Amino acid sequence: MQLTHEENQFERKTFPITLVCDHIYFQQNIGSLFRISEAFGVENIIFFGKDIPLTPRKINKTSRSTHLHVPHSVIENFNELHSYLTDNNFEIIALEITSNSKPLKEVMIPFDKKIALLIGSEINGISDELLQLSHQIVHINMFGKNSSMNVVQAASIALYEITSL
Repeated sequence: MQLTHEENQFERKTFPITLVCDHIYFQQNIGSLFRISEAFGVENIIFFGKDIPLTPRKINKTSRSTHLHVPHSVIENFNELHSYLTDNNFEIIALEITSNSKPLKEVMIPFDKKIALLIGSEINGISDELLQLSHQIVHINMFGKNSSMNVVQAASIALYEITSL
């Protein structure tokens, strides 16, 4: 028999993970990122970019009201984001396929630092300026002809892997 939300046996837990969303604008993805972040105990979401459409009425359908429970903010300026991440001593991990990325399974999670998981826009991925800030760049191994997947699917896989370590 399927359990209700109130009957599930999962332990509530928050991980020291901040999800940094680089110019993500599709409202269905934003709502889904709230939902998956709440499910995986993400501490905070930062939406990086201008004019991020965080109108709850439009994202509520996919977020299932989780946007009310996951702390989040918008940072428009690169220097402000850079300062926030470095001043707070984050281990910055970018989820992107690059010439020097390594498989996600090889990610090294320091136990004494907060994690900033960078995910990229639906069109352009993670910007070069954010990739240059990253301590680690990881990718998800894929075995078909396609070399990318939806940002929410990729974030879900990465969060599962990171919270399982």
